Amino acid sequence: MLLIYPPIAKPCEPPAGLARLAGVLRGHGLPCTLLDANLEGLLYLLAAPKEGSDNWSRRACRHAAANLTALRTPQLYTNADRYQRAVADLNRVLELSGRPHLLLSLANYQDSGLSPTNSADLLAAAERPGENIFFPWFAERLPALIAEKNPALVGFSLNYLSQALCTFAMIGFLKSRFPRLPVVLGGGLVTSWLSNPAWRNPFAGLADHLVAGPGEAPLLALLGREGQPEHHPPDYTDLPLADYLAPGLILPYAASSGCYWNKCSFCPEKAEGNPYTALPVGRVLADIEQLTTHTKPVLLHLLDNAVSPALMQALAARPPGVNWYGFARVSPLLRDPDFCRSLRRSGCVMLKLGLESGDQGVLDAMHKGISLAMVSDVLHALRQAGIATYVYLLFGTPTETITEARATLEFTVAHHEAITFLNLAVFNLPVCGPEAGTLATSDFYAGDLSLYTDFIHPMGWHRQKVRRFLDREFKRHPAIAPIVRRDPQLFTSNHAPFFCGGNITCQRSSV
Repeated sequence: MLLIYPPIAKPCEPPAGLARLAGVLRGHGLPCTLLDANLEGLLYLLAAPKEGSDNWSRRACRHAAANLTALRTPQLYTNADRYQRAVADLNRVLELSGRPHLLLSLANYQDSGLSPTNSADLLAAAERPGENIFFPWFAERLPALIAEKNPALVGFSLNYLSQALCTFAMIGFLKSRFPRLPVVLGGGLVTSWLSNPAWRNPFAGLADHLVAGPGEAPLLALLGREGQPEHHPPDYTDLPLADYLAPGLILPYAASSGCYWNKCSFCPEKAEGNPYTALPVGRVLADIEQLTTHTKPVLLHLLDNAVSPALMQALAARPPGVNWYGFARVSPLLRDPDFCRSLRRSGCVMLKLGLESGDQGVLDAMHKGISLAMVSDVLHALRQAGIATYVYLLFGTPTETITEARATLEFTVAHHEAITFLNLAVFNLPVCGPEAGTLATSDFYAGDLSLYTDFIHPMGWHRQKVRRFLDREFKRHPAIAPIVRRDPQLFTSNHAPFFCGGNITCQRSSV
C-alpha cells in the first residue's frame, strides 16, 4: 500500500497518522510505502523560486536555500529576529510561486477560484489536476513510485482544509493514469465530513473508500486481514526525518484519541461524537522508548487532545530521555508545585493549556470544569518549575460580552509573567453540534462541506466587534503585546518549545 500525506501543512515534523498506519500494517506482515508529499512538494517549489521585482522578493529568492538550512540548525533559534526573517522570506518565495491565483505559505493553500468547503470545487480540482501548482512534481513522482512499489491500494491522509484541493488534484491524476488502482481517503477532515448527519457522499467513483476515525482496521480489512488489529508502535521508516523544518527531529506520538474530559460545549470532538480511547500507560512508555532509541529526536510532541494525568505521572516517574511537550487540561495535579518540578525533570519544557476565558461564568457555561483559582495556581506552579505555557483563549462565545472579554484581559494581565505564549481565537460554531440548534445561524463558508456555521450572537457580541477588541485593546496592552510578539511566526506552538529560555539542547539527528 502507498500512503500519502498531501500538501499543504506545516512541514516541521513527520505525519504521525501515516507512521501509525505503517506500524500496524507492517506489524501484520503487510508492506507499505510512505510519501510525505507535503514536505517534498514544498521543497520542490522552494528549489526553483520565481524572481520578484522588489528588494524583499529578490532577497527572499536568493537566500531560500540558506534559510531552509538555517531552519534545520539550532543556531537560528537563538535569535528570534533572524528566525522570523527566515520564515517570512520562505513564505515570500511561496507567495511569489502562487501568484496571481493562489495564496501559498508554509502552512496554507488558498485558491481564489476554488474552495475546499465546496464538493463541486474539489471535483473540479480532480478533473483538472494539470492546473495544480504541484502537478509537475507529482505527475513525475507518483508514476515512478507506483511503478517501483506496485501498490494494491493508495491511501490519502486528509486532515486540513489547506490539503483538500491538492489531495483531490492528486487523486484525479491517479484515476486518469491508473483507473484500476483503488483510492482510500481518510484523515481528520474526512472524519469530520462523515460525522455530519447531513453527509451525502459526492465523491463516489473518485475515492473508492472513505474512512472515518482510526484507519488501521479498515485498511487491514481492505487488504484481506479481518479482525481487531494488534497494537504496534508507529513506524517512521521511509520518511525523510532529517529534512523537516526544525532544529532536529520532532517526534510526534499520540497516546490517545478523543478527549478524556469530553464535556466542553462547542468542542468539535464532542460535536462529532469521537470516543475517547487510550493506550495503556506501560505500552505508551515502551513505544516512546523504542521510537526515541531508533530516531534520536530532539523533542517529543505528544499529540493527545489532553495528556492524561496518569500518563503525566508515568512520565514524571520514568522520564522518556528527551524533552517533550503537549496539551494538558488544567487539573489539580498541575496545582502541585512538587509534581510540576518532577514533570520538568522528566523533560517537559512546555504545556499547552486550553483556558478559553478569564471569566468564571463563561467557563461554567462552557462546562470547562475548571475554576480561575485553579488556573492561577497551575500557572504559578508551572512557572516556578520552569515549564513554559502556551495558553489558548477563545473570544465571542454565546455567553460572552465585552464585559467578560475584559475580565479575560484582566486575568491575562494579572498572570502575564506565567504565560509564555498566547493563542487568541474567535469562536466558530460547529455545524453539527447540538448547540447550533439553539442559535440563529447562517452560512460560515460557501459550500456543502463547511465544518462551522455563523450565528447571530444573542447579546450582539459579533465577530467584527470581537476582532476590534482584540486588535485595539487586548493585543495592545503593554503586558500582553510582548507575549503576542513572542509567538513563532507561522509555526506557532510547533516551534515554540525551541524558544523557551534555552531549555532544549538541539542536536541534528543523523537519521
